[in-house]
Amino acid sequence: MTVITSLPPPEASGHDRGPAVNLPSGPARPGVPAPLRYLGRALRTLWGNGKARAGLIILGLIIVMAVFAPLIAPHSPTATNFRPYRGPGAVNWLGTTGNGQDVFSQLVYGARVSLLVGLGAGAAATIVAATLGLIAGYRPGLIDEVLGFVTNLALVVPSLPLMIILAAYLQGRSVWTIVLVVAFTSWATGARVIRSQTSTLRTREFVTSAVFSGERLLRIAFREILPNMTSLVAASFLSAATAAVLAEASLEFLGLGNPGTVSWGTILYYAQQQDALLTGQWVMVLAPGLAIVALMVSLTLINFGIDALSNPRLREKS
Repeated sequence: MTVITSLPPPEASGHDRGPAVNLPSGPARPGVPAPLRYLGRALRTLWGNGKARAGLIILGLIIVMAVFAPLIAPHSPTATNFRPYRGPGAVNWLGTTGNGQDVFSQLVYGARVSLLVGLGAGAAATIVAATLGLIAGYRPGLIDEVLGFVTNLALVVPSLPLMIILAAYLQGRSVWTIVLVVAFTSWATGARVIRSQTSTLRTREFVTSAVFSGERLLRIAFREILPNMTSLVAASFLSAATAAVLAEASLEFLGLGNPGTVSWGTILYYAQQQDALLTGQWVMVLAPGLAIVALMVSLTLINFGIDALSNPRLREKS
């Protein structure tokens, strides 16, 4: 993915920020903070992109399902008072598991864990990637070489085997353990991209002006350079979140998570343990699989929309 420019920062600091994507401006509303106005303009611009609009609709439906799970799910996801291996029907819309649990209720409640892991691990990986990428790109020399070596090492190490090893040996297989494991193995790609863009921006006039004014390294990196990479950081977050959703499902499917947690990955885990396909419970495999694919597709479509907003050539074709 090639990012030519970026969304404008929510607040200008007085220096020349360089070229940026022009978001549609509306009438200024008194009393509304500038970051909220910026976020509103960005969402309106994303909504104008067809792919991003479809992704936002799908993601919105999944978020609504997760937030209002107690109202949507007809039964408790952990209740075992149904006949095992029951097929889809009026009472159990997607059938029951081998333990007598309602599959549809588990699917609804499972959206909470999958969203938490995806967004939480994506945010943690993006914070690490942005911090290391900004420092490495702004300080060429020994610091750049050391951070570049660490980043390249993280890139060449296979992520899935590393996640399996970490998840197997860490104490307490909770949701937050999965978040930390996924975040620890997902930051390298974003750091590499952000470092490259920072190396380009550090020679701009507004950065030179900030250096001559005596501003500190971290302030220049996070106050002057980072706002010019808003779309790049957002794309890095969405990519990390997409990978985190699949990683969480993979670890849960392999039995490396908490079996007592209700998530889409644990539904697949119990489907494998109970031979769901052999007993005719194909819904236990199809339903969570489609849900994982829908969440990943929504994040990917939003990422395409952000890429189109950042790249004028792609924006003309959208």
